[in-house]
Amino acid sequence: MASVIGPAYIAEVAPPAYRGRLGSFQQAAIVIGIAVSQLVNWGVLNAADGDQRGKLMGLEAWQVMLGVMVIPAVLYGLLSFVIPESPRFLISVGKHERAREILTEVEGKDVDLDARVTEIEHAMKSEHKSSFKDLLGGSFFFKPIVWIGIGLSVFQQFVGINVAFYYSSTLWQSVGVDPTDSFFYSFTTSIINIVGTVIAMIFVDRIGRRPLAIIGSVGMVVGLALEAWAFSHHLVDGKLPATQGWIALIAAHIFVLFFALSWGVVVWVFLGEMFPNKIRAAALGVAAAAQWIANWAITASFPSLADWNLSATYVIYTAFAALSIPFVLKFVKETKGKALEEMG
Repeated sequence: MASVIGPAYIAEVAPPAYRGRLGSFQQAAIVIGIAVSQLVNWGVLNAADGDQRGKLMGLEAWQVMLGVMVIPAVLYGLLSFVIPESPRFLISVGKHERAREILTEVEGKDVDLDARVTEIEHAMKSEHKSSFKDLLGGSFFFKPIVWIGIGLSVFQQFVGINVAFYYSSTLWQSVGVDPTDSFFYSFTTSIINIVGTVIAMIFVDRIGRRPLAIIGSVGMVVGLALEAWAFSHHLVDGKLPATQGWIALIAAHIFVLFFALSWGVVVWVFLGEMFPNKIRAAALGVAAAAQWIANWAITASFPSLADWNLSATYVIYTAFAALSIPFVLKFVKETKGKALEEMG
């Protein structure tokens, strides 16, 4: 639910000139959360003397790692009570004064509020909102823009980004890295993820979404191809040869950096703003669902694929990164600087 509501809400309250940057905060929150969680996991592991099944507070260490997630979940729930309602929703239910107040807060006092309210109201009255019945009817899925959103979501996951996070510790342990050190390497990857996200936040409203996506795809192809090459070598005493080991480590960080400065951010920005008003919520919901299904498919398949051939697995991810380039060039339109009411 949060993955649907977050980008939709940000897109609705953000001024067009800053919408990409503000939409990037969704991904920034995710990557900072990943980094903090890995740092906490590293601390828990050290407290349990490096044993993931060691006892800590009457539980095994891995159980403590899961349990501490209650804290950010509670904070998320409490903080959700203080955010203002979307002005577009308020206008749709006739609360124009409150909508004006929020528009003043988010777009500034110099904005012609009457014109903005009239513009939004006119767009909502002239468009029929897609309902659940419309979804079941099937006509919704004949709209190309819906499939473009699904494509963006699937490509974002099929490059294997979550393998880099869900299995990072296990992956490094499999090539001979000490369990405690493997958690440290996972944390450095998260720092690179944050750096890439900050780069995207700086440039997403300056150069646009499509250029960032293409730059990121090229960088991911390079990083993933190098990982495929490194893992094609036989292990020596349970470890990769020194050269291949270092290349695998550097390539993993290159991959994460280019993903973070591109697809990690621009997909959420695109999904929040690319759909017409009348289908935005429904289309974003479908695209997010496709993203989670793709996430599951990659996550569930990786252990079997890695046992089969780890190098070939990275070749598959490389292929999807390469295919994402013509997909963006042919099907994805730039949304930089456009008002949501202009999306058609």
